[in-house]
Amino acid sequence: MLPCFTANPTAALPLWALPAGSYQAWLAGQSATVKAWLDGSGFEAKPGAAALLPGVDGVPCGALVVLSEPAQPWDLAAGHARLPAGDWQLLPTAAEIDPGPLVLGWALASYRFDRYRKRDDKPRRLGLAGAAAERAAIQAEAIYLARDLINTPAADLGPAELTEAVQGVATRHGAACRTIEGDDLISENYPAVFAVGKASPRAPRVIDLTWGDEEAPRVTLIGKGVCFDTGGLDLKTAAGMVLMKKDMGGAAVTLALAQAIMAAKLPVRLRLLIGAVENSVAGNAFRPGDVLSTRKGLTVEVGNTDAEGRIVLCDLLAEADGDKPDLMIDCATLTGAARVALGPDLPALYSTDDQLAADLLAAGSEVHDPLWRLPLHQGYRELIDSPIADLNNAASGGMAGSITAALFLEAFVEQTTAWAHLDIYGWNQKDRPGRPKGGEATALRALFAAIERRYGAS
Repeated sequence: MLPCFTANPTAALPLWALPAGSYQAWLAGQSATVKAWLDGSGFEAKPGAAALLPGVDGVPCGALVVLSEPAQPWDLAAGHARLPAGDWQLLPTAAEIDPGPLVLGWALASYRFDRYRKRDDKPRRLGLAGAAAERAAIQAEAIYLARDLINTPAADLGPAELTEAVQGVATRHGAACRTIEGDDLISENYPAVFAVGKASPRAPRVIDLTWGDEEAPRVTLIGKGVCFDTGGLDLKTAAGMVLMKKDMGGAAVTLALAQAIMAAKLPVRLRLLIGAVENSVAGNAFRPGDVLSTRKGLTVEVGNTDAEGRIVLCDLLAEADGDKPDLMIDCATLTGAARVALGPDLPALYSTDDQLAADLLAAGSEVHDPLWRLPLHQGYRELIDSPIADLNNAASGGMAGSITAALFLEAFVEQTTAWAHLDIYGWNQKDRPGRPKGGEATALRALFAAIERRYGAS
């Protein structure tokens, strides 16, 4: 259990949660002391607002947090910072208030990345009870995992350490985990993954986790795990390299999503494939103009060594597609073009399945984790043609970069009907309630909700 929760709160103070529109009716039922305190302090009943309530001798007797309608995680996340340390018990004031988003918001506001700098924060703990709260706690723990991985510098999180993180999750949930490393990638036909990672002294890897009943619907997750991206021989600028420890964000999100699926015991046959590499510069680095082999048999001319993520993913997609899963989702911090178009908070969603896309969009909207669908516009397919190979990994002309990257990936998906690709950012640019600056599990809540609704709980 995360330290921001407690199953047995000691002397917990009540934390009343009420919609903004219900504030005046609630206030009418309070004591004269509480009314005078809130009126005198100029309290405004806006979503996210919170106030301590006075008891005898000036000791707080509880607190109030104001909610959006419907409630969002960020309501209690905003209120969290205004409450003192200690144990709190959430008391929704209306039957229609779902405690799940509030519990999740509390946890996300409690997150700290303290691997390198210890903090003396005294804990604010929330009493945890009920199915909705337990479900929220599962998601919160997964999000903590993704944030921790993305925030960790590449010196301490290379392909080997990312592999250890996957193996740790596998051990915890009784999953099988196999790793293919270094030269074995060639003998086991992952040549594109090997080509991207071979210049690093830290050997590239393919990590393959499986869990669940073999007869259950097959859900396959695929993550880009580029633990640091120099850009290769097409070297990034200093500014472009600053955040490249987060280029394994797709792997972090898919691993965290896999953990949530297993913790919730969803009735699926889960498979997680991660390509863990470092895109480095050395004498044996892959070059612009090289033609690479892939697992599918298609050849790829390297137009730009800084478009390496799609090269890693293409081998994983081909392997997963051959298994014909019922659902296949890949996540990757793939293109700057998606961020120019949609900013840091909106992942670009591509899918060959309209119903799947609609389900993902609806789930994202409902859990306040929005996605935005962009088209797999076939008119741009010619932009990744090559005169000497089947494909070029970098589109000509410099336009529609996120779409052409998705079209490149689509070339490696033939047998799977329900496939979605998410081009994510994996990072919060600034501090906001429940969303501290740093690594973020972009789209995890939307994906978890959609998968849970599609396949149901056991």
